[in-house]
Amino acid sequence: MKSNGLRLLIFPVIAFATAAICVPAHADGTEAKPDSGMVLEGGKEGTAFKRMTIEGEDRFRIDFERPSLRIDLDPTEAPGLDWDNTWEILAEGAIDLQSPLLGLSAAESSPYLPRPWLEEFASGNIVQFCPALTDVERWRLTIADSRSGEVRSFEGKGKPPKKIGWDGLSQAGTPMPPGYTYSYMVEAWDRAGNKRNFVGKGFGLPAYRIDTNEGVVFLFPGDDLGGRTSSRGPAKRAHCPAILEVASRINQENDCGRTIRIVASARTYDQAGRMAESVARSLGDLLLGDPARIQSIADVQPDSPEAGTVAVVLVQKE
Repeated sequence: MKSNGLRLLIFPVIAFATAAICVPAHADGTEAKPDSGMVLEGGKEGTAFKRMTIEGEDRFRIDFERPSLRIDLDPTEAPGLDWDNTWEILAEGAIDLQSPLLGLSAAESSPYLPRPWLEEFASGNIVQFCPALTDVERWRLTIADSRSGEVRSFEGKGKPPKKIGWDGLSQAGTPMPPGYTYSYMVEAWDRAGNKRNFVGKGFGLPAYRIDTNEGVVFLFPGDDLGGRTSSRGPAKRAHCPAILEVASRINQENDCGRTIRIVASARTYDQAGRMAESVARSLGDLLLGDPARIQSIADVQPDSPEAGTVAVVLVQKE
């Protein structure tokens, strides 16, 4: 067919059931006469052409009737699509899944393992007093806090012992926080009733742990949350030794359901809140069990040390 100088050449063999040539109308609306009334029927002699030229005014259309394509294939029975166990398929090859895991476990330490080498928290009598007194009828040792308030007292008759230990509890059984400056005074009376006073130097409490009626309490100054770290092997986050030891000892309690209460004391609420959240976040990475059991409390103490203090309580079950 020639149209606007174009010629269409069809080279392949045409073999189909029915082919109809449709000639459109002229642009002015008059019906165009067909060039030929010839009908090409597939499968008959003379319908295969090595070369055919179709000429017309505008365009032509050929409609083909194609049979539907249907493939009878069952995926569960097709070759190469056998439904086997994944581990059985992997076991057929030379893939070693166990050795890399053992190598990785040997190189990376678990955050939940105990750390017996850490000794950040003292226990028992964390402070020792050594009064050297002779010819004494009775005596009294008084421990005072930074506000000169009486915290704990010891007294007796006769010569005092060489060492008087203090476990950090107040007279009411409350653990006293580290970070403060404490003082002590020794009073002694002889047989005649004469009294002598001895005032000792100020001292501070180290980080310590103690068993109370509420549960095990870990107390340490806010300074211990600083830049010191202690770790063996790579870790996602570097934690201070105090946090590592608290987590290590709590994990050895064999009870992952007990509540853990964190009380951070500081001069402002913002500072206390940041400290409590930091300790809770660090312990959440290291403790076994549900992290929801960790509670954080911000305690405002105007006379608190500049770096604040922290108490972690492993609450005793009722």
